[in-house]
Amino acid sequence: MTVDLFPNFDRRWIEVNGVKIFTRTGGQGRPLLLLHGHPQTHVIWHQVAQQLAKTHTVVMTDLRGYGDSDKPLGNIDHLNYSKRVMSQDQVAVMQQLGFDEFDVLAHDRGARVAHRMALDYPAAVRRLILLDIAPTLAMYEQTTQQFARSYWHWFFLIQPSPMPERLIQADPEAYVKEVMGRRSSGLTPFDPRALAEYVRCLSLPGAAHGLCEDYRASASIDLLHDQQDLSQGKILQQPLLVLWGEQGVVHQCFDTLNEWRKVAKNVQGHSLPCGHYIAEEAPELLLQHAEFLET
Repeated sequence: MTVDLFPNFDRRWIEVNGVKIFTRTGGQGRPLLLLHGHPQTHVIWHQVAQQLAKTHTVVMTDLRGYGDSDKPLGNIDHLNYSKRVMSQDQVAVMQQLGFDEFDVLAHDRGARVAHRMALDYPAAVRRLILLDIAPTLAMYEQTTQQFARSYWHWFFLIQPSPMPERLIQADPEAYVKEVMGRRSSGLTPFDPRALAEYVRCLSLPGAAHGLCEDYRASASIDLLHDQQDLSQGKILQQPLLVLWGEQGVVHQCFDTLNEWRKVAKNVQGHSLPCGHYIAEEAPELLLQHAEFLET
């Protein structure tokens, strides 16, 4: 477990919703929950956490199925890896820490959890920043050959167990480096200590399964939940800032801001001069945009 990347941050496991969620906390001020993406962990925030902790009580977690959090066996309908259940984990963690209302900064898979969290717990989420995603339903409905080729892992990971798990477990390091290194900037932006941590965590028992179940849920039960929201006219009410990399696939394949305007009442956003991994490719720019949370 990486320690030196987060000096002055406490670490603990918090038991909620039938799982233990690995959590780091530090700083003081308005509570801010940071959520990571695939195939990573909370370590993605190592270049911004110290600065954010000067003005916020920063809470970083590993999502269920990832990092050092529990990795329960998926059930037949993938409900226990739905973004609804994963967001319940995170709200419960914040409540146990004494925070009934908080802001959220989230990337990739964590941003999908944050989207669902803000819909299901509007009184808990005050403001949110989502990094390099379009809404899940829109991305599946608008899948093109270009998108499918670039986001091949979306369609590989949802294959029935245990085939994708077996292939990932055969060489977790190769999976991490291939998935992350094929992006626009290659592996250059990543601190070797952070990269080693992503590999360590994906090598843990159950990690490949948790990762796959997250994606299987997004291609099934999560889409049902999203469709139900749209049919009921339920959209995000909180102030939302969306940022995405202009060198990334989301920028190339989707009208990102327009898609968010369909599902959020109060949204602004634009691309940044980087790729997918904004917190590690453009940390200073991200910190500048974090001023959105100060309002």
